[in-house]
Amino acid sequence: MRTKYLIKTLGTSLFFTMILFISAWRIDYWQGFVFWGTNLITGLMNFWTIKNDSELMSERSKVGDGAKSWDKIILGLSGITYLISVVVAGLDSGRFQWSPNFHWSVYFIGFMLTIIGQVIFLTARKENKYFSSVVRIQTDRKHSVCESGIYKIVRHPGYLGMIISLIAMPLLTGAIWSYIPIIASVILLIIRTYMEDKTLKKELTGYIEYTQKTRKRLIPKIW
Repeated sequence: MRTKYLIKTLGTSLFFTMILFISAWRIDYWQGFVFWGTNLITGLMNFWTIKNDSELMSERSKVGDGAKSWDKIILGLSGITYLISVVVAGLDSGRFQWSPNFHWSVYFIGFMLTIIGQVIFLTARKENKYFSSVVRIQTDRKHSVCESGIYKIVRHPGYLGMIISLIAMPLLTGAIWSYIPIIASVILLIIRTYMEDKTLKKELTGYIEYTQKTRKRLIPKIW
């Protein structure tokens, strides 16, 4: 299971890097290597923080019973918009240079935001043993509410981390035009947050009581 999960994680990173380089249509594309290196780091972080939790690894490796149909649609659209953002990034900063040349600090900010987003995401995943890759009530795993640690701040910290990492991608590649599909991806995540929260209120015992203690869904003191 560990080896399979690691191969899948690193394979996903390699796939998107290849798409980026093909879109750029050049091998001397240093932004592409920055993207690849950053994704390797976050991929290894992903694996390292889950490698001793075989049950959660199994849960996140498949679509379990009861996965919501609307969530499958959102996940599909999210995958498409992210793929488009990678293609646009390669065309922009790699092939046609639509965006200006940025100072190195912009790329560094992109790197740091990516790491921060991943740390938030992985902290949420480590805290919540029911952190599935799809929205479903895990009756087979005796699903209960997670309200400790980072979940005392917002109810969906994993999505917050994902949004921060998404926002960082155009900075990481120096491709401002890729913000167009990235914004679409962020909107889809906000919709997913709302829909998941609504589902949990309706179907997960104890969740309504949890919302009375942790009032914000995604952004502290805002929403």
